[in-house]
Amino acid sequence: MAQLSDDCFAFGGALLSVEAAEALIAERVAPIGGEESVPLAAARGRVLARDLVAPVPLPPFRNAAVDGYAFRHADLDAAAAETALALGGRLAAGQDARDAALAPGGAVRIFTGAPMPDGADTVLMQEDARLDADTVLVPRGLTPGSNARPAGEDVAQGARALPAARRLRAPEIGLAAALGCAVLPVRPLLRVGVFSTGDELAVPGAPLGPAQTYDSNRFTLLALLAALPVAACDLGILPDSAAATAAALAEAATAHDLLLTSGGVSTGEEDHVRAAIESGGRLVFWRLAVKPGRPAAMGVVRTARGNGAAGVPVIGLPGNPVAAVVTFLHLARPLVLRLAGAAPEPLPRFPARAAFAYRKKAGRREYVRVRLGAGDPLPVAEKFGREGAGLLTSLTESDAFAELPEEVTAVALGDTVRVLPFAALF
Repeated sequence: MAQLSDDCFAFGGALLSVEAAEALIAERVAPIGGEESVPLAAARGRVLARDLVAPVPLPPFRNAAVDGYAFRHADLDAAAAETALALGGRLAAGQDARDAALAPGGAVRIFTGAPMPDGADTVLMQEDARLDADTVLVPRGLTPGSNARPAGEDVAQGARALPAARRLRAPEIGLAAALGCAVLPVRPLLRVGVFSTGDELAVPGAPLGPAQTYDSNRFTLLALLAALPVAACDLGILPDSAAATAAALAEAATAHDLLLTSGGVSTGEEDHVRAAIESGGRLVFWRLAVKPGRPAAMGVVRTARGNGAAGVPVIGLPGNPVAAVVTFLHLARPLVLRLAGAAPEPLPRFPARAAFAYRKKAGRREYVRVRLGAGDPLPVAEKFGREGAGLLTSLTESDAFAELPEEVTAVALGDTVRVLPFAALF
């Protein structure tokens, strides 16, 4: 269970930059404790709890990198255009090297992955070989050790193969398997509770009231969390009631490491999340210097834990769908990774050429939805036709966010902009 002091963020400013919010998280939030072992088949997406030290070298023995002929480089005649080596023996992958002895001045037929016979140090690719009866003709020019992989070339025995805090993806799991690891030590999954707020929301599949809309944010957030090392729990819709919101947050804090809400964080009379956080803990900040997404609350809800007060972090995201996604990426995602014990993972960005003109205010970062097209040398970013933060189709019909930094006040046709591709974010 994540337990934070209610002043662990202790930020006094009124409007927080993205970098300042991420720095607060990195500096003042500690990962949840604990460790468990999981089999390789269940390790994808988990966070490695300890360094993985190689129990064996990889590869575990000297082997051929290609199909060809193995021999001693010292047996070659450096002055001749070709050296004739007598063929004797054959080694395929999985065979014991002792199955084919290497005679002086000889060569062994060998296949990729097969162990090198004793004394051999070089392999001639079969495409470069000429055969003459029972000899192989080796051309001049091969360097010692060509096409042979030494034991431990990839990972030496006892070396750190994977660092703690690494999120395990297919390559990491493959490496662990190659080292003979059947299970891996990982951090516990972070328990995240997700609420939506507002009497105007209805559960998809239920009848709509006369002034209701279907709740989408909760399902968007749960889908975003599915790509992170968490066990997410759908906690439903909070009514527009200060008392009910405060009670629900306090109860959920007893069983979760992090709470996420959407909606109810602005200044309206029916926005109760901020007040609920303050009544049961501490509000760290509630305005982020981004557009869309300025009203975003971060705080700690206190729970009684032994001697003294501790708390569970709460992030209140905006109610507009696009704003909720933007603030999730910059607040919830880094906080989840930090609490889960994962190393920081910067959002992917790459340059593109603007096919639009745009003006903005200084002092805040803006995220403009764009479609991407082919270009030379950079892809072309074309602005989506509508700008509303409530337009879900602006996400389904775009390819990326163009990120316009705080100091930028205008974008001209042809300017280089940074984009965050949806394919890597969602």
